[in-house]
Amino acid sequence: MEEKIRTQKLSGHVGFDSLPDQLVSKSTQSGFTFNILCIGETGMGKSTLMDTLFNTSFEANPAPHSLPSVKLKSHTYELQESNVRLKLTIVDTVGYGDQINKDDSFTAIVDYIDKQNDDYLQEELKIKRSLSTYHDTRIHACLYFICPTGHGLKSIDLVCMKKLDSKVNIIPVIAKADTISKAELTKFKQRIIQEVKSNSIQIYQFPTDDDTVAKTNTEMNNQIPFAVVGSTDFVRVGNKMVRARQYPWGTVQVENESHCDFTKLREMLIRTNMEDMREVTHNRHYELYRKKILETMGFTDMSEDNQPVSFQQTFEIKKSEHREELQRKEDEMRQTFVLRVKEKETELKEVEKELYTKYDQLKRDHAEVKKSYEDKKKKIEDEKAEFQKRKQQIANQQLSSNTLTLGKHRKK
Repeated sequence: MEEKIRTQKLSGHVGFDSLPDQLVSKSTQSGFTFNILCIGETGMGKSTLMDTLFNTSFEANPAPHSLPSVKLKSHTYELQESNVRLKLTIVDTVGYGDQINKDDSFTAIVDYIDKQNDDYLQEELKIKRSLSTYHDTRIHACLYFICPTGHGLKSIDLVCMKKLDSKVNIIPVIAKADTISKAELTKFKQRIIQEVKSNSIQIYQFPTDDDTVAKTNTEMNNQIPFAVVGSTDFVRVGNKMVRARQYPWGTVQVENESHCDFTKLREMLIRTNMEDMREVTHNRHYELYRKKILETMGFTDMSEDNQPVSFQQTFEIKKSEHREELQRKEDEMRQTFVLRVKEKETELKEVEKELYTKYDQLKRDHAEVKKSYEDKKKKIEDEKAEFQKRKQQIANQQLSSNTLTLGKHRKK
């Protein structure tokens, strides 16, 4: 008999090549986060460029030039394009470069970036983690706004970028590029890149390992820094309305590549390399911070004899070292306490000896004074007795004289 084979109709394709589709579906449902740090002097057009990049109007209040220090203000927005949700955080450096003494202008920025990395690390080290719902505030892209002077970078620009190049993806942009001519702009870009290389500053390079974007990213790497113009105003040019800045001498179109590099920046920042900046932030900058912190805490992967060390072993070693350190400090404190007690006892004995010496001296002085007073008292009493005696004698003499006088009168 021929064996009957049961057949089943499939509802669709079966294979693990659908895994990318599953990842896309899961990522779309959970949404994405992207955080941008804008560094630049007040009035450089940072807020305007952000509004232009994301085609919206974010809340922003003009900052004064009289702030005593640099403050960082962050605002988070929920954006949606088609079925993709993006939680965008924009951090502005309010008061940057406005102080007379600019030595510490970058300190607040470095502290802020380290604080976001530390918050993520603390979430990772929790026993009960919730990284899937955690709002990741680590900085993914740093737009450094360069003043269009045409004379190169300022000292504060070089120092700040040098402090941040190992902590964040730096993308230098020349702000308000419509205030400088094309010839000057070309020389300005070359001078900036030359100064960046001579100072060993590592700016973000668009990845060229993906064949689909390698050519475009290579060309864009040669265009850095981007010369940008931002505008929230629309001007009619021909038959359509475009973002532009209107001047008496003409119109600067924001999205016209012959006018500025805004479209190139938007293409690289948002459309092509946003996920790469997120990965570089996590895999390079955050890992570097995490490694530094754990090494500072004493954790290591390999022992001195080049053997793997587990987290538990490291913890026990640090625990033992901590107890030994506490015991050592306790012994030192006890010895210090005993020495201080002995010193105090010696001081008290010396003070007591001085007090006894003073007491004996005062006692002797008192005895001498008392003896002197007694001598004076005796002398006064003797003088008083002598005085009474003489007084009595005088009284007796006067009485005898009076008696004789009365006897004479009677004889007459």
